[in-house]
Amino acid sequence: MIDEMSGLYRQLLGQLGEDPDREGLVDTPKRAAKAMQFLTQGYRQDIQSLINDAVFSSDNDEMVVVRDIELYSMCEHHMLPFVGKCHIGYLPDGKVLGLSKFARIVDMFARRLQIQENLTKQIANCVEEVTGARGVGVIVESKHMCMMMRGVEKQNSSMTTSVMTGQFRESSATRSEFMRLAGY
Repeated sequence: MIDEMSGLYRQLLGQLGEDPDREGLVDTPKRAAKAMQFLTQGYRQDIQSLINDAVFSSDNDEMVVVRDIELYSMCEHHMLPFVGKCHIGYLPDGKVLGLSKFARIVDMFARRLQIQENLTKQIANCVEEVTGARGVGVIVESKHMCMMMRGVEKQNSSMTTSVMTGQFRESSATRSEFMRLAGY
């Protein structure tokens, strides 16, 4: 896969008007292919391996919030990065998830060609499915290079998306508690 992708990057450099054989670019196609493979590793991950049995019984039924999980993804429209953070809250129903697994879930879905709206929903659905929670809230805030580096070139713009399920959707008190704990 790396060799095929390297050949495509080499062709791209030529199409851009570069000389792929010049000193600074000789190894660029291979480096770019490896970087792209890393940046899209979410396609090659599955949730069961990622969670690795880190769902534990608990009698806690109060809200759990994990804030400021950094994320790096690539816009599916322009293949340019968007970077930001994710806040996740859930109401356990007999099971809690190991803390590091929230970051792994975010990374699994972020490391794909994505739009932020779908990313937010995928994270919420996954946390709900894995934990059996009574409700999940997810907020993602990001800055999109496709809006900053090209097109309208707005450097201070950001996008915020949210998905609420179960009690987070049905109860304004639950939603408000999550928003407050998430810093909104």
